[in-house]
Amino acid sequence: MRLTSWNLLHGQGAENFKEIAHALNVGNSDFVIGVQEVDAFQDRSDQIFQVAELASELGAQNFAFARCVIGTPGFKWRHLRKDEPVLITNTSKISDDKPASYGIGIITNIPVIKWATLALGKSPIGLPLAFPADTSSKKIRFIYVKDEPRYALAAQLENGWTVVNTHLSFVPIVNLIQLLRVKRWLLKMPGKHILLGDLNLPFNIPVKFSKWKSLNQVASYPTWQPKIQFDYILSQGVEKNSVSPIFIKSEISDHLPVTIEIN
Repeated sequence: MRLTSWNLLHGQGAENFKEIAHALNVGNSDFVIGVQEVDAFQDRSDQIFQVAELASELGAQNFAFARCVIGTPGFKWRHLRKDEPVLITNTSKISDDKPASYGIGIITNIPVIKWATLALGKSPIGLPLAFPADTSSKKIRFIYVKDEPRYALAAQLENGWTVVNTHLSFVPIVNLIQLLRVKRWLLKMPGKHILLGDLNLPFNIPVKFSKWKSLNQVASYPTWQPKIQFDYILSQGVEKNSVSPIFIKSEISDHLPVTIEIN
């Protein structure tokens, strides 16, 4: 089984999702791909439902998209109303009303028994964050960013694994609390467990003082000069000698994909 976590920066570096699918190079393997910062029906990304588009390019019939906000982060957005579903899957009937949204997704060619989401809330304060000033000089600029609602998305797979994808807050302490909540939630689910995503925690913090293991320790940010690991694939009970890390070089996003194969 091949597992990938990738923060796609809403796919802004890709001409289309064929480029992303080509970079993933899943071949004939069973695979699960967790993506963060993906759009649905946004003007900035040509009104594409990105999770469904990538699933189609990969030939995967099973996908789910957890809408974290309605609107566009960094510009104008709002929380979902109580009557608006967080989860859109390959079996959902999408109405003609398709508000622009943004969130996280899971794509897999393995049959899914059950999908689930966990609301993690958001930090009441934001922080100044570093962003690329442009794509040519690789200069950095700092922008004050408000936090947005965070979710975890789980796929209970027919092969006996449960995989959770999440994108935690960039605000310290808040992201640690969210991580503890996700771990407790996942461990209550059946089967063997994988937690992956952009955890916004450097220095291997997600596994320190715990029984969790990081299955691919690789600097994933920023793409052009990776120095920090924010993106992880974690598990309990999986021996590292059964795991093969795979390095994928890509400039599609400001994060590198983190990929492993479990034999």
